[in-house]
Amino acid sequence: MIKAERRGCRALCRADRGKIPIETRARQAHAAELERVGRGPVFRFCRSILLLITVLCVVAYTLQPAVAESADQGSEPVEMEEITVRATRVEKPLRKVPAAVGVVGQDDIQTAQPQLGLDESLTKIPGLFMQNRFNFAQDLRISIRGFGARAGFGIRGIKIVVDDIPETLADGQGQVDSIDLGSAQRIEVIRGSASSLYGNAAGGVISITSETGPREPFAEARLSFGEFDFQKHQIKSGGQLGALNYFFNLSDLQLDGYRNHSRTEATQFNSKFRYTIDGTANLAAVVNLTDSPVADDPGSLTRQQAKEDPQQARDRNLQFDTGEELDQQRVGLVYQKSFGDKHELMVRNYYVWRDFANKLPFTDGGAVAFDRFFFGGGLKYTFTGGLWGKQNRLILGVDVDRQDDDRDRFENNMGVLGALTFDQNEKVTSTGVFVQNEFQPLENLELTLGARQDWVRFKVEDDFLSDGDDSGSRTLDEFSPMVGLLYSLSPAVNLYGNISQSFETPTTSEFANPSGGGGFNRDLDPQTATNYEVGIKGTLPYRTQYALSLFTVDVKDELIPFEIPSMPDRDFFVNAGRSTRDGIEASVSVEPFAGLTASAAYTYSDFTFDRFTDNNGNVFDGNEIPGIPENLLHGEIAYLHGSGFYLVADLLNVDDFFVNNANTEKNDSYTVVNLRASHTFLQGAWEFSPFFGVNNLFDEEYNGNVRVNAFGGRFFEPAPERNFYGGITARYNFRL
Repeated sequence: MIKAERRGCRALCRADRGKIPIETRARQAHAAELERVGRGPVFRFCRSILLLITVLCVVAYTLQPAVAESADQGSEPVEMEEITVRATRVEKPLRKVPAAVGVVGQDDIQTAQPQLGLDESLTKIPGLFMQNRFNFAQDLRISIRGFGARAGFGIRGIKIVVDDIPETLADGQGQVDSIDLGSAQRIEVIRGSASSLYGNAAGGVISITSETGPREPFAEARLSFGEFDFQKHQIKSGGQLGALNYFFNLSDLQLDGYRNHSRTEATQFNSKFRYTIDGTANLAAVVNLTDSPVADDPGSLTRQQAKEDPQQARDRNLQFDTGEELDQQRVGLVYQKSFGDKHELMVRNYYVWRDFANKLPFTDGGAVAFDRFFFGGGLKYTFTGGLWGKQNRLILGVDVDRQDDDRDRFENNMGVLGALTFDQNEKVTSTGVFVQNEFQPLENLELTLGARQDWVRFKVEDDFLSDGDDSGSRTLDEFSPMVGLLYSLSPAVNLYGNISQSFETPTTSEFANPSGGGGFNRDLDPQTATNYEVGIKGTLPYRTQYALSLFTVDVKDELIPFEIPSMPDRDFFVNAGRSTRDGIEASVSVEPFAGLTASAAYTYSDFTFDRFTDNNGNVFDGNEIPGIPENLLHGEIAYLHGSGFYLVADLLNVDDFFVNNANTEKNDSYTVVNLRASHTFLQGAWEFSPFFGVNNLFDEEYNGNVRVNAFGGRFFEPAPERNFYGGITARYNFRL
């Protein structure tokens, strides 16, 4: 394996790395302008709005007889339960948050799902665009309002938190390969700047909460099978033993994949324990183990290659045996204590060990390996009391995160590790202090003021000295204020607005020097943004929830990826001058009668470079930011019968979008429909739930991932054709 091989390679000869010029890309402005005029934003916006209205009208017409019958019988609409969220770092009703926040529950995440990626459930939330579900070597790419779209792998610009423990590193990069969907109970998403609370999080926050054990213990087994040799097996259990609540889940995944050279294997163990010390204090512990010895990378293709044979892997990826392997352990502790009704304290501490290796399709430095130790903690104090006779809540906190990577690069000699070409230790320390105050001058008016100061220090110790000593350090400090206002016309109508500033630092890998060697790209600066947002959210009769938000974001020094010919599939970065992001996000969910729910989510994105000249002198002023569709629409109808039958049909429509800065190439639009169903049978203390699903029901040909600004026109990674999966869940409830 890569990790074992590299230990014997340190003694080999060290090769010098020369200066490598950046690839020149011609800009075809006239053709791009014609494209924008012919199928401009107004046309696409109107088309998607028309499609959304059509879907809602069809749903309303379908449900009309049942609603009318219910009204004739004199039935009253059922009151909706109040939805609360915790991703805002305090528990708060969703309708009272002066920001765009979405929530999905356990049925959306688990029931009859293959449980391969977060996108399965998060497509219900507007403002999110997800790609790369089927390439486990590159990881799921998630963008919120365009933040994160540039990531070649991992999650950028978005803070990932699991059970109050961060999955996002000190340098701002997050991974989702250790997130166990089989035990996820709830996911909350803050869309828009969260830097005033979370620091390095310009796009928002994804907060995942694992299941807890029920009062009566249970044991459950789940077997899943499907096309492309898909197999996933899991067992889980939980319960309450006196003051101790416990839950654990163990799963094993094997998948050959739709494309050649896309096999993956992964075993995960996730557990959560909570001990109630007394009526005012509890201590929670989480333990997560992930072992993925295989995650092959089939690479990206040109448009012609993808059309001729979408299942093929890129030839160089086969020759160089590209892919990754990882082994990770995560342990976290969270202590909570209340002092009366006004004071609350949370203290958290965590440790993560990650051993990672991968191979890229080039020789010099084409094999990467690092040993990572990531640890940190935080403290949060909340005071709830009065201020000038009005309700007020004050939040104070500090976060400290430390990342220590021993990173090596070797020659990749057609899949065999060769000489060491790069050896450095990378340390990142992130320290943030934040304050937020929520003041209610009127019963229906709340003013939120927040601010955070962050210091992020990057330090490199170069241990590969044959090409010079590239050791050094950089400290980046940012101040992130925000102001939010929420006015409730009634419990069913809530208006809000907010203004905030956010930032993103380059990660350690994004700081890589494109001229060769180690150290930093000294020309790279953090990306900063000013965010403006207004919105409305609330409820209507017949269990209807709605939300609408409009935003504009001014971004300075946007971080943009590019490739160079000698190192394909490796991203380097450059700052764009300025860019503007304008958007609309809308969602509605209605349950006209018990068991039937219809929902829709629409996103409009107009993201452009205002001023951007790359290192080769190419001017991209006025071009659209690549990687983001202008229109995105998701619709879903779910039905749960009292007998235990569950049926869900969903549709995702993605507009075409540019794949390069020059706006000369586009990814085609596509519409994908999925179907899943299950039925729960009860027999004594046993529950049996067979399930079945169809992905891409109408066999749409589309690309599941696009590599932005890829060299040689290799932008596209085709997605699977229509495929089926199924399985069964058996659960035993121990009667107390």
